[in-house]
Formats: sequence, C-alpha cells, structure tokens
Amino acid sequence: MKVLITGASGRLGEFVIRELVDRHELVLMSRQKPAAEFEYLPWVQGDLTVFEDCRRAVEGVDAIQHLAAQPWPVDHPEQRSQAIERGIPFDATFKSNMLGAYYLMQAAVEAGVRLVVMSGSNCALGHGYRISSTPFPHHFLPIDESHPCYPEDSYSYSKLAGEMLLASYSRAYSLRTYVTRPSGICPPARRQQMAQNAAPAKGWNPWLWCWVGSEDVASAHRLIMEQAEQLPLHDVYFLNADDTTALEPTAELVERFKPELKPLVEGLSGHPSFFSNNKLKQAAGWQHQTSWRELR
Repeated sequence: MKVLITGASGRLGEFVIRELVDRHELVLMSRQKPAAEFEYLPWVQGDLTVFEDCRRAVEGVDAIQHLAAQPWPVDHPEQRSQAIERGIPFDATFKSNMLGAYYLMQAAVEAGVRLVVMSGSNCALGHGYRISSTPFPHHFLPIDESHPCYPEDSYSYSKLAGEMLLASYSRAYSLRTYVTRPSGICPPARRQQMAQNAAPAKGWNPWLWCWVGSEDVASAHRLIMEQAEQLPLHDVYFLNADDTTALEPTAELVERFKPELKPLVEGLSGHPSFFSNNKLKQAAGWQHQTSWRELR
C-alpha cells in the first residue's frame, strides 16, 4: 500500500514511519525536512493549510496517516503569552487542525484515496484545557468512547470536530476514516523521565494521569489501517496505556482527591487507566507494550 504520512517531521511521525516502512511504500509530508534517518524516502515539503500542497502530497497514494496538527490551544487565555513569545498567530490551532484537515480530505477525495487514519486526541473529551470554572462532568469511569464530550478550548474542539469531519466524508464519499484519541504520547526518553521523577500525587490531575507509548500509537495506527476492511466505515478509538502515570492505585487517587467519584470506581484494583482502550483492543487486536514502571 502506498501511504502518505503527514507531520512526518513531528515527534510521532518518526515512530509511525518506522512501524510502516518495511511493510508499505511511504510518502512523507511536512513543513520541515524529516530526520536524516528517512532521507531516502520521498518527501513533499508542504503546509496543510495550503490546498495545492495537499493535492501534491496525496497524488497516487492509497491511504493517509494524518499525524500533523497544532498540538495545543495557542489562543487559550493561559497559553497565549507563550504563543506570542514563539510568534504563533492566535488562530494557528484552528487553521492547522480544522482547515488543514478539510483541505487534506478534499484533496483525498479528488485523488481517489480510500482510507484515512488520523491521530486525534483524548482532549476531544474536554477534560483538559478548561477555561471556565465549571468542572468536567464525569458520567462514568473508566471513560470510553460513548462518554459525552464537553470541550471549551480551540484544541479540544478541533479534535472533536475533526472526528465529525472525517465521519462526514465517510457518509458522503464512502471513505474509510478512523480517528485515534491518544493521550500523553511518551517516547522512550520521556518514559525514563517519568520513572526517575515519579512522586506521590499532591492533588487531582485533570488529565487523569493518562499516557501512551509512542511505539504503541504507531502500532495502533498500522493495525487500524491494515484491518480497515474488517472495521466499520468510520470509527473513533481511545488510545492509551493500560495503567496511569501515578504511583498510587487508581481507586486511592479518587478517594483522596475526588471522593464524589468513589461510586464510579468501586471494584477497581491496581493502577488501571481512567480511560478504557477495550474498543481498540477488540477492533484491531492491539495491545499496549511499553512501560514506565519497569524503568523505576
């Protein structure tokens, strides 16, 4: 299969390239040149927010692994000063994640691409980057794909809207489209830091101590792509580790910091994630392989 990988120079791109390169013919797309390790692969220098760049990139490909994105809400009240210091326009998140996805999907339709796997985010849920003082409403734990979403910021909204955008292309054009919801993507170096710096929790973590290994995200994206014919025309999957980043057992975290949620975690033992990845496991036979606890 000839596969386009967007965001090929990004932090996740290198792991997906390594996962696919021995099995598929790859084309890379990014604004910056990918790592020297991949210089033998064809590279399309381009920007997702430029439609003609998307058209050039999708030419002749069978499938797209869409990894490119602005990874945080640059217009968020608590993030804006950092974005200004880095020269990032206030609308960069919305343009990259919404207009970029739209241009890529339009180009895919024109080129006859039949399969797209996109890296979304568990932020689509709306539990992080909260702006108002309204706490996130947990309907049940562990959270799965049926849980309602309550985004307040441009990044979380763009990830949820991206899922809906791809679903609309599946309905309209019968494209196979799939979106993962990874959380706290951790390459080996970050897992080592997690192990070295692990400490008792001092308060409730709105991100729910959730994480996933970079290699495991890559394997999930490959499995979804290769097994797409056995999957629904469109679907969304949480993509996270089986455990948390916390030293404390999951039920203890709730009892100490969110006792009102205790009825939702009764019977949980050990360190299970607050997010369920069962849907992905059942759909694609995926298993999370990496660990930070073994490095302690």
